[in-house]
Amino acid sequence: MTERQRRTPRQARSESTIDAILDATFQLLEADGIDRLTTNRIAERAGVSIGTLYQYFAGKQDLLAALAQRRAASVRDAIAETVIERPDIGSVRAIVRSLMKGVEGSPATGQVLFEALFQKGKDGMLAHHHQAFLAAIAGRARLEIALTNESAFVLTHAAVGLLRAAAAEPDLALDPAKLEDELVRLMEAYVAALAQGPR
Repeated sequence: MTERQRRTPRQARSESTIDAILDATFQLLEADGIDRLTTNRIAERAGVSIGTLYQYFAGKQDLLAALAQRRAASVRDAIAETVIERPDIGSVRAIVRSLMKGVEGSPATGQVLFEALFQKGKDGMLAHHHQAFLAAIAGRARLEIALTNESAFVLTHAAVGLLRAAAAEPDLALDPAKLEDELVRLMEAYVAALAQGPR
């Protein structure tokens, strides 16, 4: 089945089916890991036929990318709302917490979803999220800093890159609370530097 023939969820029933499939993907990934994750098991857990699953997704990697993208969109929207409601340096911790909560599940699950997100990013998906974030806050956020395309890129990618690295290195046994503190320190220092203007 070609990408054009693959269904786009347009009705509530389709959305419900998509939700069930993605929820089942996360549950099985969390319980059994990537090696035991198959489309047959996902369809069974979701309560749909394998044919129905393939009407929406091309395969396992497509499912993982969709799950990662959905979570990334949810985090992006939460961060945009935080920036709009609290456009000051005090919102940095709330933003970092939103990013860290987006990495829900075990370190192994986080690593798989980060990799799926970055793999899909080769198709311009990461740029899409970056642009969607800027569009969401445009004209709505009264920022205390001049947010250029470049500084927005650094702000949105620095913490994500570090969280991806943390997920990829579970043997480091990083303490989540201490990691949050360090990410806040990093982001606040950058925001403070931006507030001082160009050097």
